[in-house]
Amino acid sequence: MIAVVRTISGFMLGLALLPVAAYAAPPAWPDTFLARVEALALLQTLNADLLSHDSATLTLERWCGAHKLASTAQIVADRVHGADKPATDETRHRLAVDAAGKLGYRHVKLSCGTVVLSEADNWYVPSRLTPEMNQQLDASDTPFGRVVQPLHFQRHTLSATLLWNPLPPGWEMTPDPGAAAGARLSVPPAILQHRAVLSLPDGTPFSEVVETYSSNVLGFPPPPGGAGQ
Repeated sequence: MIAVVRTISGFMLGLALLPVAAYAAPPAWPDTFLARVEALALLQTLNADLLSHDSATLTLERWCGAHKLASTAQIVADRVHGADKPATDETRHRLAVDAAGKLGYRHVKLSCGTVVLSEADNWYVPSRLTPEMNQQLDASDTPFGRVVQPLHFQRHTLSATLLWNPLPPGWEMTPDPGAAAGARLSVPPAILQHRAVLSLPDGTPFSEVVETYSSNVLGFPPPPGGAGQ
């Protein structure tokens, strides 16, 4: 799939959803043209992987394992309590729930080891889940995707936005200015955002999620022999 690249205004939305203090800076990459191209290629690779699979949780686990972001590649969810966010009219419409219908809400940080890879806002329809699933969502920090995996759900992406483009506008038409000696690539805390609806095999929607991915998805050294040289 082709990723949807939007303007830098999306970056401000990402910052609103993602507390900067929650994220450690990834390993420093040199601020070179090659490093920027490699960072963009990695972002697009992750973006395409997320777009082509129904479970973002399992995709992040594969990414964590492939890039050795933690000793054990397992995603855990840390719920953020007391930050309920009412669903918009648009969300209720997409979930086919009227203003009086009950919606559940979760806000979680998804981590691999000690590394926070994303935050997710999730609105869901409890009546379309099993009682066991609702109990687990209420009483545990288990990622939503893992809880509802037995439903064999389908994911329908509404938007996929790069909140950071490593290459400046018009880069392909201007000479590479080079980088100052020792300059390091500055990566914002939020770099990618997805909005998606999850539905049952019969097409009934049961959840809308907004996932904001942190710079920690690039939290590994530059490719050997490439940007790091």
